[in-house]
Amino acid sequence: MKDGTNSPAAGLKRAINWKDGFWMSCGVPLGVFTTIGGVVAIAGKMSWLVFIVSVCIGFFQALTYAEIAGLYPNKSGGASVYGAMAWLRYSKIIAPLSTWCNWFAWSPILSIVSGLAATYIVQLFRASSVVRTWQITIVDLGWLMDGLSLRISFTWLIAAMCLLLIFMMQHYGIAKAAKIQTVFSRIAIVIIFGIALAPIVTGRIPLENVWPLSIGSGETGLKGWGIIFAALFIAGYSTYGFETAVCYVSEFKDPRKDTFKAIMAAGILCLVAFSLVPFSFQGFLGKSGLLADNIMDGSGVAAAMANMVGNGHSIYLITYFMFLFVVITSLMTAMAGSSRTIYQASVDGWLPKYLSKVNKHGAPVAAMWTDFAFNVVLLTFSNYFFILIAANVCYMIFVFLNLNSGWLHRLDNKNQERPFKVPKVILVFNTAVSYLNIIFIGAYAGSVESGPVLSGFLWALVIIPVFLYRHYIADKGKFPEHIYADLQCNIGETPQRNASVLPYVTMIAGIGVFILSFLTFKLT
Repeated sequence: MKDGTNSPAAGLKRAINWKDGFWMSCGVPLGVFTTIGGVVAIAGKMSWLVFIVSVCIGFFQALTYAEIAGLYPNKSGGASVYGAMAWLRYSKIIAPLSTWCNWFAWSPILSIVSGLAATYIVQLFRASSVVRTWQITIVDLGWLMDGLSLRISFTWLIAAMCLLLIFMMQHYGIAKAAKIQTVFSRIAIVIIFGIALAPIVTGRIPLENVWPLSIGSGETGLKGWGIIFAALFIAGYSTYGFETAVCYVSEFKDPRKDTFKAIMAAGILCLVAFSLVPFSFQGFLGKSGLLADNIMDGSGVAAAMANMVGNGHSIYLITYFMFLFVVITSLMTAMAGSSRTIYQASVDGWLPKYLSKVNKHGAPVAAMWTDFAFNVVLLTFSNYFFILIAANVCYMIFVFLNLNSGWLHRLDNKNQERPFKVPKVILVFNTAVSYLNIIFIGAYAGSVESGPVLSGFLWALVIIPVFLYRHYIADKGKFPEHIYADLQCNIGETPQRNASVLPYVTMIAGIGVFILSFLTFKLT
């Protein structure tokens, strides 16, 4: 069989264990630095508690993901791929929507974090003001969000080079990438926890910065809840991210054991990181410090971390270099996870065939190049927060679909072996949480701004023409043979459906919950 075929047998290689999967997901905690400014701007002193609540929600959600991942030990690409198989029995469109939204949620992290890395490199080497400020505006998008435009700058060029470096690190397969990632992840964890603990141990956290708790600018009642939900919406973009640990199921040597261990280890790490880091940063900097422009856009985070450890030029330089390790770790996590999502979506018949090509090292090279090109375009956006919110809308759509796929799989695959089975009470809880996440979207759109939210919904719809072309034109209306085997039916047959109309009721209810929450908080 030729390299690059759509068959899973010709694709990724089983070369890592759960520890490698854990280290590959260790870039997730860095996400706190991309969302903490936005959360504080909305939630005020409540922000550190918002992160704790959010990561706890993410941990419970991961239990459902761990169960459904165990059903498909030969698939890669993450939780959305396993969830899509539950929805495929009921709708050809909803299934690819899950993987598409998950990919768009993950992939922009490459542009956001590489832009951050480029900013630090420019600062570290003290580029002249002419170089730092040079840019060419391509399109003004102020009608979507104040100050938003597409532009080319010196920072854009450095960021693109960072992405190319990450691509090269992962070009030689998951085994070598995991070894590099392990080294970087260990350094990153020491840096993050060491710096976060420094002000706590030295007693440099004034109590008034974290207590008493207050919401935003003092909002109460329904308006106060809208603010909290909007903040939880932003926080979820980073705190839920450790589900990337299940992106490597088809590359685990023992997927039935490694999958659960990897996601639980990543979950525990994130529980600690997202509880400690936001508390420490908010306690040290205070609300006003976190709302400074250079903290909001991420450019001043490294300098703030240096101040948390101590003063002096040497500490400043060391912290900058060390923080670059953290940034690279996050980039490697994002490219490894997002590329495998669209790789598997191509193998399964959702996305264009070229994405299923792998190189001789077993790396999904076509998907990686696509990630690279897509993010080079995203890097032209002048405001990364716009991208983050649009991407997070897609992420919450994926989370909604995936959490509900848990009970769908229970109904339609009840006799299939499960290496891990989540307790029924948690499965029900996660189903309720799926609607809570939809409320978070509505609260942000109604309480803060709706432009980026609308953009996120519109991007989600792009999958419709993409899938229709792949399925009905390229594949003549048929899925790859292994999909029918996954559905436990013969080629061309309709798979068994035990959920009746419940999946359709679920989708209609989700749309209704969003509209109701948006109107509620918009009119408050």
